[in-house]
Amino acid sequence: MAQVRFGPGGFGMPTDKGIEYVSSLGLSAAEIEFTYGVNMSNETAKKIGELAKKHKIFLSIHAPYYINLASEDKQKIGASKTRILQSCERGHYLGAKYVVFHAAFYGKMPKEECYEQVKKEILEMQAHIKQKKWDVELAPETTGKASQFGDLDELLRLAKETHCYLCIDFAHLKARYNGKIDYKEIFDKIKKSGINHIQAHFSGIEFTAKGERRHIVTEESDLKELLQWIKKSGLDTTIINESPDPIKDSLKGLNIYQKLN
Repeated sequence: MAQVRFGPGGFGMPTDKGIEYVSSLGLSAAEIEFTYGVNMSNETAKKIGELAKKHKIFLSIHAPYYINLASEDKQKIGASKTRILQSCERGHYLGAKYVVFHAAFYGKMPKEECYEQVKKEILEMQAHIKQKKWDVELAPETTGKASQFGDLDELLRLAKETHCYLCIDFAHLKARYNGKIDYKEIFDKIKKSGINHIQAHFSGIEFTAKGERRHIVTEESDLKELLQWIKKSGLDTTIINESPDPIKDSLKGLNIYQKLN
């Protein structure tokens, strides 16, 4: 039987207390949010990682938001890579497998040119990760606006050509396509790609014609629809919830999943 883990993106409390708390609730995953910068030492990361292992919490990381691997400003590309690699270093000590990030904006670039630029930077970062012997995977995330690099096809291609991973944010895909999300098509593509574990984000989402506006509390009906497809897929899945109440919504997802036939 496939293993499906649920957990929050961030805790709203100190990380060590958060891990103990989500474990006590029966959740089994969590994402460490380095939203505005990597503000954790390797020593602290190692202690947190040992605590997570003790409580059987599967950790991932969200790298800082200030990232654009296709910027016209080369210094911004360098700073973006530094933030991602700092996250990878902490991830290694945390025992976190995936380092999630929003890779780029298209800007004035044609989509193919943007893709090739992102691919180049991914390969360079992978070489650095290998040299440092960090046990982490880069996981660019599907994005919620048409102006952002990161639709599902782009990331599946990137994963195939660079052997990076990816994070599938189903809420972002819903916003990117103005509420029109075709789960059958998505899961057909996932299965065809050979992915055997889905690292996912999901929450309620508010959007406009331009895409994602903000995360909102997750509706039970939306959770149930996604979870039915996940169960049908038979794939191991980790679902990180990023709503304004991520712990409560993670529990909501767990409870719904446990009741599915």
